[in-house]
Amino acid sequence: MFSYIKAGAAKAATILLASVIFSCSACSCRITAYAASLDEIEQEQEAQRAIPVESNEIDNWPAGPVTSAQSAILMDVDTGSILYAKDIHRKSFPASTTKILTCLIAMEEGNLDDIVSFSTEAVFSVPTDGSNMGMDVGEEITLEQCLYGILVGSANEAANAVGEHISGSIDGFVARMNERAAELGCTDSHFMNTNGLHDEDHYTSAHDLALIAAAFFRNDMLCKIGNTARYEFTATPTQPDDFVLLNKHKMITGEVAYDGVLGGKTGYTDNSRQTLVTCAERNGMRLVCVVFREETPNQFTDTMELFDYGFNNFQIMNIAENEKKYQIEPSGFLQTGNDIFGSSKPFLSIDDRSSVIVPNTITFDDLESAIDYNVSDGNHIAQIKYSYHDTYVGNAYLELAADNTSPYEFDTNPDSTSVSTKKIDGQEQQSETDNTIFINVKTVLICILAVAAAVILLFVLRALAINNQNAKRRKNRVKRKQRRRERIRSELDDFDF
Repeated sequence: MFSYIKAGAAKAATILLASVIFSCSACSCRITAYAASLDEIEQEQEAQRAIPVESNEIDNWPAGPVTSAQSAILMDVDTGSILYAKDIHRKSFPASTTKILTCLIAMEEGNLDDIVSFSTEAVFSVPTDGSNMGMDVGEEITLEQCLYGILVGSANEAANAVGEHISGSIDGFVARMNERAAELGCTDSHFMNTNGLHDEDHYTSAHDLALIAAAFFRNDMLCKIGNTARYEFTATPTQPDDFVLLNKHKMITGEVAYDGVLGGKTGYTDNSRQTLVTCAERNGMRLVCVVFREETPNQFTDTMELFDYGFNNFQIMNIAENEKKYQIEPSGFLQTGNDIFGSSKPFLSIDDRSSVIVPNTITFDDLESAIDYNVSDGNHIAQIKYSYHDTYVGNAYLELAADNTSPYEFDTNPDSTSVSTKKIDGQEQQSETDNTIFINVKTVLICILAVAAAVILLFVLRALAINNQNAKRRKNRVKRKQRRRERIRSELDDFDF
Protein backbone atom coordinates (compact mmCIF):
# COMPACT_ATOMS: atom_id res chain seq x y z
CA MET A 1 0.00 0.00 0.00
CA PHE A 2 1.14 3.55 -0.69
CA SER A 3 1.76 5.87 2.25
CA TYR A 4 0.89 8.61 -0.21
CA ILE A 5 0.91 8.75 -4.02
CA LYS A 6 2.59 11.87 -5.38
CA ALA A 7 2.35 10.82 -9.04
CA GLY A 8 0.69 12.62 -11.93
CA ALA A 9 -2.84 11.90 -13.06
CA ALA A 10 -1.78 9.64 -15.93
CA LYS A 11 0.50 7.61 -13.70
CA ALA A 12 -2.22 7.23 -11.05
CA ALA A 13 -4.81 6.19 -13.64
CA THR A 14 -2.50 3.52 -15.05
CA ILE A 15 -1.84 2.06 -11.61
CA LEU A 16 -5.55 2.12 -10.74
CA LEU A 17 -6.51 0.34 -13.98
CA ALA A 18 -3.89 -2.35 -13.46
CA SER A 19 -5.12 -2.91 -9.91
CA VAL A 20 -8.74 -3.29 -11.05
CA ILE A 21 -7.79 -5.82 -13.76
CA PHE A 22 -5.70 -7.84 -11.33
CA SER A 23 -8.45 -7.78 -8.69
CA CYS A 24 -11.09 -9.03 -11.15
CA SER A 25 -8.91 -11.84 -12.47
CA ALA A 26 -8.08 -13.10 -8.98
CA CYS A 27 -11.48 -12.54 -7.39
CA SER A 28 -12.77 -16.10 -7.76
CA CYS A 29 -9.92 -17.72 -5.84
CA ARG A 30 -9.03 -14.97 -3.35
CA ILE A 31 -11.94 -15.49 -0.94
CA THR A 32 -11.14 -19.19 -0.37
CA ALA A 33 -7.41 -18.50 0.03
CA TYR A 34 -8.02 -15.65 2.47
CA ALA A 35 -10.36 -17.76 4.60
CA ALA A 36 -7.76 -20.53 4.76
CA SER A 37 -5.04 -18.07 5.69
CA LEU A 38 -7.16 -16.64 8.49
CA ASP A 39 -7.54 -20.10 10.01
CA GLU A 40 -3.82 -20.75 9.70
CA ILE A 41 -3.01 -17.37 11.22
CA GLU A 42 -5.26 -18.02 14.22
CA GLN A 43 -3.62 -21.40 14.80
CA GLU A 44 -0.21 -19.78 14.59
CA GLN A 45 -1.21 -17.09 17.09
CA GLU A 46 -2.46 -19.73 19.54
CA ALA A 47 0.80 -21.63 19.21
CA GLN A 48 2.76 -18.42 19.83
CA ARG A 49 0.82 -17.69 23.01
CA ALA A 50 2.15 -20.97 24.35
CA ILE A 51 5.81 -19.99 23.83
CA PRO A 52 7.36 -19.70 27.30
CA VAL A 53 8.41 -16.31 28.69
CA GLU A 54 12.03 -16.66 29.84
CA SER A 55 11.86 -13.72 32.26
CA ASN A 56 9.07 -15.48 34.19
CA GLU A 57 11.58 -18.15 35.19
CA ILE A 58 13.67 -15.70 37.27
CA ASP A 59 13.13 -16.17 41.01
CA ASN A 60 10.99 -13.42 42.58
CA TRP A 61 10.69 -11.65 39.21
CA PRO A 62 7.26 -10.15 38.40
CA ALA A 63 5.27 -12.48 36.15
CA GLY A 64 4.93 -11.01 32.66
CA PRO A 65 1.80 -11.14 30.51
CA VAL A 66 1.00 -13.77 27.89
CA THR A 67 1.32 -12.27 24.41
CA SER A 68 0.54 -13.61 20.95
CA ALA A 69 3.86 -12.33 19.60
CA GLN A 70 6.33 -14.93 18.40
CA SER A 71 9.06 -12.99 20.22
CA ALA A 72 8.90 -9.90 22.41
CA ILE A 73 11.10 -7.82 24.66
CA LEU A 74 10.76 -4.91 27.09
CA MET A 75 14.05 -3.13 27.71
CA ASP A 76 15.05 -0.06 29.72
CA VAL A 77 16.55 2.50 27.33
CA ASP A 78 19.13 3.93 29.75
CA THR A 79 20.49 0.81 31.47
CA GLY A 80 19.79 -1.88 28.86
CA SER A 81 18.07 -3.96 31.55
CA ILE A 82 15.65 -6.54 30.11
CA LEU A 83 12.38 -6.59 32.05
CA TYR A 84 10.46 -9.00 29.82
CA ALA A 85 11.92 -11.63 27.50
CA LYS A 86 10.12 -14.03 25.18
CA ASP A 87 12.31 -15.88 22.69
CA ILE A 88 14.30 -12.68 22.26
CA HIS A 89 17.17 -14.19 20.22
CA ARG A 90 14.96 -15.80 17.54
CA LYS A 91 16.01 -14.55 14.11
CA SER A 92 13.02 -12.79 12.54
CA PHE A 93 12.17 -10.58 9.57
CA PRO A 94 11.98 -6.96 10.81
CA ALA A 95 10.17 -5.47 7.78
CA SER A 96 10.07 -1.64 7.96
CA THR A 97 11.31 -1.50 11.56
CA THR A 98 14.69 -1.85 9.78
CA LYS A 99 14.36 1.87 9.08
CA ILE A 100 15.10 2.65 12.73
CA LEU A 101 18.72 1.66 12.09
CA THR A 102 18.76 3.53 8.77
CA CYS A 103 17.64 6.75 10.45
CA LEU A 104 19.98 6.29 13.43
CA ILE A 105 23.02 6.12 11.14
CA ALA A 106 21.77 9.04 9.05
CA MET A 107 21.40 11.19 12.17
CA GLU A 108 24.81 10.18 13.50
CA GLU A 109 26.74 10.64 10.26
CA GLY A 110 24.81 13.27 8.31
CA ASN A 111 23.52 16.81 8.79
CA LEU A 112 19.82 17.60 8.83
CA ASP A 113 20.34 20.46 6.35
CA ASP A 114 22.08 18.21 3.80
CA ILE A 115 20.40 18.07 0.39
CA VAL A 116 19.53 14.52 -0.64
CA SER A 117 19.04 13.75 -4.33
CA PHE A 118 16.91 10.82 -5.52
CA SER A 119 18.70 8.63 -8.05
CA THR A 120 17.24 6.14 -10.48
CA GLU A 121 18.38 3.23 -8.30
CA ALA A 122 16.91 4.76 -5.15
CA VAL A 123 13.49 5.24 -6.78
CA PHE A 124 13.16 2.17 -9.03
CA SER A 125 14.86 -0.54 -6.95
CA VAL A 126 11.78 -0.71 -4.70
CA PRO A 127 8.34 -2.04 -5.74
CA THR A 128 5.76 0.54 -6.73
CA ASP A 129 3.10 -1.08 -4.54
CA GLY A 130 5.21 -0.69 -1.40
CA SER A 131 5.34 2.22 1.02
CA ASN A 132 6.72 5.32 -0.65
CA MET A 133 6.31 9.08 -0.78
CA GLY A 134 6.18 9.34 -4.56
CA MET A 135 9.57 10.94 -5.18
CA ASP A 136 10.79 11.11 -8.78
CA VAL A 137 14.31 10.76 -10.12
CA GLY A 138 16.27 13.99 -9.79
CA GLU A 139 14.10 15.52 -7.06
CA GLU A 140 15.84 16.85 -3.96
CA ILE A 141 14.81 17.41 -0.34
CA THR A 142 16.72 17.87 2.91
CA LEU A 143 17.95 14.98 5.02
CA GLU A 144 15.55 16.08 7.76
CA GLN A 145 12.62 15.80 5.35
CA CYS A 146 13.88 12.37 4.29
CA LEU A 147 13.81 11.25 7.93
CA TYR A 148 10.21 12.41 8.24
CA GLY A 149 9.43 10.55 5.03
CA ILE A 150 11.01 7.37 6.39
CA LEU A 151 9.64 7.43 9.94
CA VAL A 152 6.19 8.92 9.27
CA GLY A 153 5.48 7.62 5.76
CA SER A 154 7.77 4.55 5.84
CA ALA A 155 9.07 5.64 2.42
CA ASN A 156 11.26 2.92 0.91
CA GLU A 157 12.80 5.14 -1.78
CA ALA A 158 13.70 7.76 0.85
CA ALA A 159 15.60 5.12 2.84
CA ASN A 160 17.55 4.24 -0.30
CA ALA A 161 18.31 7.88 -1.07
CA VAL A 162 19.54 8.47 2.46
CA GLY A 163 21.79 5.42 2.21
CA GLU A 164 23.32 6.71 -1.02
CA HIS A 165 23.80 10.16 0.48
CA ILE A 166 25.56 8.90 3.62
CA SER A 167 27.74 6.15 2.14
CA GLY A 168 27.86 6.86 -1.59
CA SER A 169 25.89 3.76 -2.53
CA ILE A 170 23.10 1.58 -1.17
CA ASP A 171 25.47 -1.39 -0.82
CA GLY A 172 27.99 0.73 1.04
CA PHE A 173 25.31 1.91 3.45
CA VAL A 174 24.05 -1.64 4.05
CA ALA A 175 27.61 -2.61 5.00
CA ARG A 176 27.62 0.30 7.45
CA MET A 177 24.29 -0.92 8.88
CA ASN A 178 25.83 -4.28 9.73
CA GLU A 179 28.90 -2.58 11.24
CA ARG A 180 26.79 -0.25 13.38
CA ALA A 181 24.58 -3.11 14.56
CA ALA A 182 27.69 -4.99 15.71
CA GLU A 183 28.95 -1.86 17.50
CA LEU A 184 25.67 -1.71 19.43
CA GLY A 185 26.10 -5.33 20.60
CA CYS A 186 23.82 -7.06 18.07
CA THR A 187 24.64 -10.75 17.54
CA ASP A 188 21.55 -12.09 15.76
CA SER A 189 21.31 -9.66 12.84
CA HIS A 190 22.18 -9.39 9.18
CA PHE A 191 20.83 -6.61 6.96
CA MET A 192 20.53 -6.69 3.17
CA ASN A 193 18.76 -3.40 2.41
CA THR A 194 17.93 0.01 3.87
CA ASN A 195 14.18 -0.41 4.18
CA GLY A 196 13.26 -3.93 5.33
CA LEU A 197 11.82 -5.29 2.08
CA HIS A 198 11.76 -9.05 2.37
CA ASP A 199 14.98 -10.96 1.85
CA GLU A 200 15.74 -14.36 3.39
CA ASP A 201 19.15 -13.04 4.50
CA HIS A 202 17.70 -9.87 6.03
CA TYR A 203 16.89 -10.60 9.66
CA THR A 204 17.34 -9.50 13.26
CA SER A 205 15.98 -10.45 16.70
CA ALA A 206 13.83 -8.74 19.30
CA HIS A 207 16.94 -8.34 21.45
CA ASP A 208 19.04 -6.77 18.70
CA LEU A 209 16.26 -4.47 17.51
CA ALA A 210 15.74 -3.30 21.10
CA LEU A 211 19.45 -2.40 21.33
CA ILE A 212 19.17 -0.42 18.08
CA ALA A 213 15.94 1.25 19.22
CA ALA A 214 17.47 2.20 22.60
CA ALA A 215 20.25 4.10 20.78
CA PHE A 216 17.62 5.65 18.50
CA PHE A 217 15.45 6.92 21.37
CA ARG A 218 18.42 8.38 23.23
CA ASN A 219 18.53 10.98 20.43
CA ASP A 220 16.02 13.79 21.07
CA MET A 221 15.62 14.75 17.42
CA LEU A 222 14.92 11.19 16.36
CA CYS A 223 12.33 10.95 19.15
CA LYS A 224 10.64 14.08 17.81
CA ILE A 225 10.55 12.83 14.23
CA GLY A 226 9.60 9.30 15.26
CA ASN A 227 6.68 10.60 17.33
CA THR A 228 5.11 12.63 14.50
CA ALA A 229 1.57 11.64 13.49
CA ARG A 230 1.29 13.86 10.40
CA TYR A 231 3.89 15.64 8.27
CA GLU A 232 3.22 18.03 5.41
CA PHE A 233 5.52 18.65 2.47
CA THR A 234 5.28 21.92 0.52
CA ALA A 235 6.46 22.49 -3.02
CA THR A 236 9.99 23.77 -3.64
CA PRO A 237 12.03 24.37 -6.80
CA THR A 238 13.52 20.85 -6.37
CA GLN A 239 10.30 19.09 -5.27
CA PRO A 240 7.21 20.46 -7.00
CA ASP A 241 4.33 18.95 -4.97
CA ASP A 242 2.32 19.63 -1.82
CA PHE A 243 1.41 16.43 0.00
CA VAL A 244 0.85 14.96 3.47
CA LEU A 245 2.24 11.81 5.12
CA LEU A 246 0.26 10.01 7.83
CA ASN A 247 1.79 7.70 10.44
CA LYS A 248 0.41 4.15 10.70
CA HIS A 249 1.50 3.71 14.34
CA LYS A 250 -1.83 4.01 16.17
CA MET A 251 -0.20 4.73 19.55
CA ILE A 252 1.39 7.79 17.94
CA THR A 253 -1.72 9.00 16.13
CA GLY A 254 -3.85 8.54 19.25
CA GLU A 255 -6.15 5.93 17.70
CA VAL A 256 -4.87 3.63 20.43
CA ALA A 257 -4.40 5.96 23.39
CA TYR A 258 -1.45 5.49 25.72
CA ASP A 259 0.21 8.09 27.95
CA GLY A 260 3.92 8.74 27.62
CA VAL A 261 4.61 7.47 24.09
CA LEU A 262 7.90 8.86 22.76
CA GLY A 263 7.72 7.37 19.28
CA GLY A 264 8.01 4.17 17.32
CA LYS A 265 7.90 2.40 13.97
CA THR A 266 5.57 -0.10 12.37
CA GLY A 267 6.52 -2.86 9.95
CA TYR A 268 4.71 -5.38 7.80
CA THR A 269 5.33 -7.88 5.02
CA ASP A 270 3.53 -11.13 4.28
CA ASN A 271 6.56 -12.98 5.61
CA SER A 272 7.13 -10.93 8.76
CA ARG A 273 3.48 -10.20 9.61
CA GLN A 274 3.01 -7.23 11.95
CA THR A 275 6.14 -5.97 13.73
CA LEU A 276 6.19 -2.99 16.06
CA VAL A 277 8.78 -0.95 17.96
CA THR A 278 7.59 1.61 20.53
CA CYS A 279 9.14 3.72 23.28
CA ALA A 280 7.31 5.21 26.25
CA GLU A 281 8.31 7.09 29.40
CA ARG A 282 6.80 7.42 32.87
CA ASN A 283 8.30 8.65 36.15
CA GLY A 284 11.73 9.00 34.60
CA MET A 285 11.77 5.42 33.26
CA ARG A 286 12.10 5.04 29.47
CA LEU A 287 11.17 1.62 28.11
CA VAL A 288 11.36 0.27 24.57
CA CYS A 289 9.09 -2.57 23.48
CA VAL A 290 9.59 -4.79 20.42
CA VAL A 291 7.05 -7.38 19.25
CA PHE A 292 7.53 -9.67 16.26
CA ARG A 293 5.07 -11.58 14.12
CA GLU A 294 1.76 -10.32 15.45
CA GLU A 295 -1.66 -9.83 13.88
CA THR A 296 -3.66 -6.58 13.99
CA PRO A 297 -4.55 -5.21 16.50
CA ASN A 298 -2.54 -7.44 18.83
CA GLN A 299 0.73 -5.64 18.14
CA PHE A 300 -0.72 -2.56 19.85
CA THR A 301 -2.64 -4.23 22.68
CA ASP A 302 0.31 -6.48 23.59
CA THR A 303 2.68 -3.49 23.52
CA MET A 304 0.46 -1.52 25.90
CA GLU A 305 0.15 -4.51 28.22
CA LEU A 306 3.92 -4.90 28.29
CA PHE A 307 4.41 -1.20 29.05
CA ASP A 308 1.90 -1.42 31.92
CA TYR A 309 3.75 -4.45 33.23
CA GLY A 310 7.06 -2.58 33.20
CA PHE A 311 5.87 0.72 34.68
CA ASN A 312 3.77 -0.95 37.40
CA ASN A 313 6.24 -3.59 38.58
CA PHE A 314 9.69 -1.98 38.38
CA GLN A 315 11.50 1.00 39.89
CA ILE A 316 14.62 3.08 39.28
CA MET A 317 17.33 3.15 41.96
CA ASN A 318 20.24 5.57 41.78
CA ILE A 319 23.42 3.57 42.38
CA ALA A 320 25.53 6.31 43.98
CA GLU A 321 22.80 6.99 46.54
CA ASN A 322 22.49 3.34 47.54
CA GLU A 323 25.90 1.75 47.06
CA LYS A 324 28.07 1.47 50.18
CA LYS A 325 30.69 -1.18 49.32
CA TYR A 326 32.58 0.84 46.72
CA GLN A 327 32.29 4.33 48.24
CA ILE A 328 35.60 5.95 49.31
CA GLU A 329 35.22 8.44 52.14
CA PRO A 330 37.12 11.74 51.94
CA SER A 331 40.52 11.49 53.65
CA GLY A 332 43.58 13.68 54.08
CA PHE A 333 44.90 13.27 50.55
CA LEU A 334 42.47 11.11 48.52
CA GLN A 335 40.25 14.03 47.68
CA THR A 336 39.91 16.94 45.31
CA GLY A 337 38.54 20.41 45.88
CA ASN A 338 35.39 21.10 43.89
CA ASP A 339 33.20 23.02 46.30
CA ILE A 340 33.70 26.64 47.32
CA PHE A 341 35.72 25.72 50.40
CA GLY A 342 37.93 23.15 48.75
CA SER A 343 38.43 19.47 49.35
CA SER A 344 35.17 17.69 50.00
CA LYS A 345 34.76 15.43 46.94
CA PRO A 346 36.37 11.96 47.12
CA PHE A 347 39.28 11.29 44.80
CA LEU A 348 37.41 8.16 43.62
CA SER A 349 33.63 8.03 43.37
CA ILE A 350 30.69 6.30 41.68
CA ASP A 351 29.17 8.39 38.91
CA ASP A 352 25.90 9.86 40.13
CA ARG A 353 24.03 9.41 36.84
CA SER A 354 23.89 5.61 36.81
CA SER A 355 20.94 3.57 38.00
CA VAL A 356 19.50 0.07 38.17
CA ILE A 357 15.99 -1.05 37.21
CA VAL A 358 14.68 -3.60 39.72
CA PRO A 359 11.36 -5.14 40.77
CA ASN A 360 9.39 -3.14 43.34
CA THR A 361 9.58 -6.07 45.76
CA ILE A 362 13.36 -6.06 46.28
CA THR A 363 15.92 -3.70 47.80
CA PHE A 364 19.32 -2.56 46.58
CA ASP A 365 20.98 -4.89 49.11
CA ASP A 366 19.41 -7.86 47.30
CA LEU A 367 21.57 -7.21 44.24
CA GLU A 368 24.86 -8.89 43.41
CA SER A 369 27.71 -6.84 42.00
CA ALA A 370 30.94 -7.51 40.15
CA ILE A 371 33.70 -5.05 39.30
CA ASP A 372 35.52 -5.01 35.97
CA TYR A 373 38.80 -3.10 35.63
CA ASN A 374 39.10 -3.61 31.86
CA VAL A 375 37.81 -0.11 31.19
CA SER A 376 39.59 2.61 29.23
CA ASP A 377 37.07 5.41 28.96
CA GLY A 378 38.17 8.88 30.03
CA ASN A 379 38.34 9.13 33.81
CA HIS A 380 36.54 5.80 34.35
CA ILE A 381 38.82 3.26 36.02
CA ALA A 382 36.35 0.40 36.57
CA GLN A 383 32.80 -0.70 35.84
CA ILE A 384 30.48 -2.16 38.46
CA LYS A 385 27.82 -4.49 37.03
CA TYR A 386 24.70 -5.32 39.04
CA SER A 387 22.49 -8.37 38.71
CA TYR A 388 19.59 -10.10 40.43
CA HIS A 389 19.64 -13.90 40.26
CA ASP A 390 22.12 -13.62 37.38
CA THR A 391 19.87 -11.16 35.53
CA TYR A 392 21.59 -7.90 34.57
CA VAL A 393 19.84 -4.82 36.00
CA GLY A 394 22.33 -1.97 35.46
CA ASN A 395 25.89 -0.72 35.88
CA ALA A 396 27.93 2.21 37.15
CA TYR A 397 31.45 3.49 36.69
CA LEU A 398 34.05 4.07 39.37
CA GLU A 399 35.70 7.27 38.25
CA LEU A 400 38.48 9.64 39.14
CA ALA A 401 37.12 12.94 40.39
CA ALA A 402 37.92 15.72 37.93
CA ASP A 403 38.70 19.29 39.02
CA ASN A 404 36.53 21.26 36.66
CA THR A 405 37.39 24.70 38.07
CA SER A 406 37.55 27.28 35.32
CA PRO A 407 41.01 28.79 34.64
CA TYR A 408 39.35 32.19 35.07
CA GLU A 409 38.25 32.36 38.67
CA PHE A 410 36.15 35.50 38.20
CA ASP A 411 33.69 36.13 35.40
CA THR A 412 33.42 39.91 35.48
CA ASN A 413 32.15 40.54 31.96
CA PRO A 414 28.95 42.51 32.63
CA ASP A 415 27.58 41.71 29.15
CA SER A 416 27.91 37.94 29.37
CA THR A 417 24.93 35.77 30.17
CA SER A 418 24.28 32.07 30.31
CA VAL A 419 22.18 31.28 27.24
CA SER A 420 20.61 27.96 26.24
CA THR A 421 19.43 27.46 22.69
CA LYS A 422 16.94 24.95 21.36
CA LYS A 423 15.42 24.40 17.97
CA ILE A 424 11.64 24.55 17.80
CA ASP A 425 9.92 24.02 14.45
CA GLY A 426 13.01 25.02 12.53
CA GLN A 427 13.60 28.27 14.43
CA GLU A 428 16.27 29.04 16.96
CA GLN A 429 14.95 30.31 20.27
CA GLN A 430 17.09 31.52 23.15
CA SER A 431 16.37 31.58 26.84
CA GLU A 432 18.51 33.66 29.15
CA THR A 433 19.35 32.96 32.76
CA ASP A 434 20.55 35.40 35.39
CA ASN A 435 24.09 36.77 35.20
CA THR A 436 26.25 34.84 37.62
CA ILE A 437 29.71 35.60 39.02
CA PHE A 438 31.51 32.46 40.18
CA ILE A 439 34.03 32.94 43.01
CA ASN A 440 36.45 30.25 44.15
CA VAL A 441 36.85 31.07 47.85
CA LYS A 442 39.77 28.71 48.28
CA THR A 443 41.73 30.52 45.58
CA VAL A 444 40.81 33.90 47.05
CA LEU A 445 42.13 32.86 50.47
CA ILE A 446 45.36 31.57 48.93
CA CYS A 447 45.81 34.85 47.08
CA ILE A 448 45.25 36.87 50.27
CA LEU A 449 47.76 34.75 52.19
CA ALA A 450 50.28 35.08 49.37
CA VAL A 451 49.94 38.86 49.33
CA ALA A 452 50.25 39.00 53.14
CA ALA A 453 53.36 36.82 53.04
CA ALA A 454 54.87 39.06 50.36
CA VAL A 455 54.18 42.19 52.44
CA ILE A 456 55.70 40.61 55.54
CA LEU A 457 58.73 39.53 53.56
CA LEU A 458 59.20 43.08 52.29
CA PHE A 459 59.03 44.42 55.85
CA VAL A 460 61.59 41.87 57.02
CA LEU A 461 63.95 42.62 54.15
CA ARG A 462 63.59 46.35 54.76
CA ALA A 463 64.32 45.92 58.47
CA LEU A 464 67.39 43.83 57.69
CA ALA A 465 68.62 46.44 55.23
CA ILE A 466 68.12 49.24 57.74
CA ASN A 467 69.89 47.28 60.50
CA ASN A 468 72.75 46.53 58.16
CA GLN A 469 73.14 50.22 57.31
CA ASN A 470 73.04 51.19 61.02
CA ALA A 471 75.64 48.55 61.84
CA LYS A 472 77.94 49.97 59.19
CA ARG A 473 77.53 53.49 60.57
CA ARG A 474 78.36 52.30 64.11
CA LYS A 475 81.43 50.53 62.86
CA ASN A 476 82.56 53.65 61.03
CA ARG A 477 82.07 55.82 64.16
CA VAL A 478 84.01 53.33 66.27
CA LYS A 479 86.84 53.31 63.73
CA ARG A 480 86.92 57.10 63.64
CA LYS A 481 87.07 57.28 67.46
CA GLN A 482 89.88 54.73 67.54
CA ARG A 483 91.87 56.65 64.94
CA ARG A 484 91.33 59.90 66.93
CA ARG A 485 92.53 58.25 70.15
CA GLU A 486 95.58 56.83 68.42
CA ARG A 487 96.40 60.24 66.95
CA ILE A 488 96.08 61.95 70.35
CA ARG A 489 98.16 59.22 71.98
CA SER A 490 100.92 59.65 69.38
CA GLU A 491 100.95 63.40 69.83
CA LEU A 492 101.34 63.00 73.59
CA ASP A 493 104.20 60.62 73.10
CA ASP A 494 106.11 63.44 71.34
CA PHE A 495 106.31 65.44 74.62
CA ASP A 496 108.93 64.58 77.21
CA PHE A 497 107.39 64.94 80.65
